[in-house]
Amino acid sequence: MKKILQYLFEHKTLTREAAKEVLLNISKGIYSDPEIASFTTVFLMRSITIPELQGFRDALIELCVPVNLNGNEVVDIVGTGGDGKNTFNISTLSCFIVAGAGQKVAKHGNYGATSISGSSNVMETLGYRFSNDNKKLLKEVEEVNICFMHAPLFHPALKVVGPIRKNLGVRTFFNMLGPMVNPALPNIQMVGVYNLEMARIYSYLLQQSDARFMIIHSLEGYDEISLTGDTKVITNTGEQILSAEYLGKRTVSPSSIYGGSSTDEAAKIFLKILQGEGTWSQNAVVMANAAMALYATGRFKNYEESYAASVDSLESGKAYQIFQKLINLQ
Repeated sequence: MKKILQYLFEHKTLTREAAKEVLLNISKGIYSDPEIASFTTVFLMRSITIPELQGFRDALIELCVPVNLNGNEVVDIVGTGGDGKNTFNISTLSCFIVAGAGQKVAKHGNYGATSISGSSNVMETLGYRFSNDNKKLLKEVEEVNICFMHAPLFHPALKVVGPIRKNLGVRTFFNMLGPMVNPALPNIQMVGVYNLEMARIYSYLLQQSDARFMIIHSLEGYDEISLTGDTKVITNTGEQILSAEYLGKRTVSPSSIYGGSSTDEAAKIFLKILQGEGTWSQNAVVMANAAMALYATGRFKNYEESYAASVDSLESGKAYQIFQKLINLQ
């Protein structure tokens, strides 16, 4: 590792093959915690290159515990995290609304590294039992339209670096990798990114895949549709900027989508919204994100139709019923 670090400190970049080898070695426990921390810090001081990101992804996919969902078309809604905004769990809530609208979801998530409560924190707190058992995950998808995959159970390298990421408390390239290494290899992905540079990198990488994708970046710096301002949307066919009024029928204030100061508080906010007791702003943000994911599936003629399906899923209680059924299966 010392040679690699010296090489990187000289402002050189890794080839795809070299990047893959480093991450394979991290998963094998070859490097010490300080070495791994130093390595990840390099990419905070300079932008990661596409070959480096591809190499890291290659390693995680090669090592991952595969998931076979029996040909079911599934969607994942996931943010890279690292935007430092500490919003409530918008992506995870949106997944339940999408499932309530009849679309199968394979949600990939992890504990929060730079936020109070990541998707895994809130799901665990609310009674979901993490597993990498394929039968359990398939049963959940086929019976209640949604399963949840806790990333460290599928990716050995993520388990190794988890405590280091938490101690660092800053965004690392692992934030960038999360949405790219869903072990179920979903057919449709809605990925939230925290800056336009990442949006361009993801656009390039996802164009190489067979998946239908939608990349979301709030121009206010959020890795999801925040409705605090305009949102950049990039798909397989092009890109556009959409207003908060178009996406969510209103603009909201940053303080109205705050995620709480503890995991327990985050879980209470999550449950309140899912039960239909969220504030106008909370509901609007969740429904907008879910609507865009539903629109990405190609099942709806236009965004207005997918938005109506999103509203119905939340307000009729379908999304909450999905959640209850999922927890009852544990």
